[in-house]
Amino acid sequence: MALAARDRWRDEKINGVVYDMSPSAGYQHGIINGNIYAIIKHGLKGSICLVTMENLDYKYHPEVNDDYLCPDIMVICDRKHLKGGSYSGLPKFIAETLSPSTAKRDRGEKKDIYEAAGVEEYWILSPKGESLEIYYLKDGKYVLEHSYLLQEDPEEEYYNAETEISLRAFPQIKMTLSEIFEGLD
Repeated sequence: MALAARDRWRDEKINGVVYDMSPSAGYQHGIINGNIYAIIKHGLKGSICLVTMENLDYKYHPEVNDDYLCPDIMVICDRKHLKGGSYSGLPKFIAETLSPSTAKRDRGEKKDIYEAAGVEEYWILSPKGESLEIYYLKDGKYVLEHSYLLQEDPEEEYYNAETEISLRAFPQIKMTLSEIFEGLD
């Protein structure tokens, strides 16, 4: 018997097309997401804001249709838009960690959707390249503000493992590149 779209482990619906996101991405994907989630969760302690990891659908235009995405990491502060397993408000921050099956959508359609929705900060991370791209919304368009390729050897010219990064909307939340990619070896 075929499973209904919502019975799968993870999927997304873009422009009426359901994308099955199983099997799960490699373990490095979960390590990076877990690292970022833990740091943000600790930084939001005592706040009304909430960080989610891979478990909350983002309905980016519920007034038009029932399309949804499942961001790897999402920070939301307007809890009145939470209903069941979905959120229909405006996230403050979204991060997507690339996998071979989602890289094109994360860099293309999903980036465009987050931009059009007004998500002010969007991160794209790559476990294989240990890289991070940070986009900020400016005048309704994403601008690549920072691009990092982890260099952990302190003797190398471009050593950057201790480079500190903070979330724009939450400057108290700081993390280093080495913390983001910790545990991948």
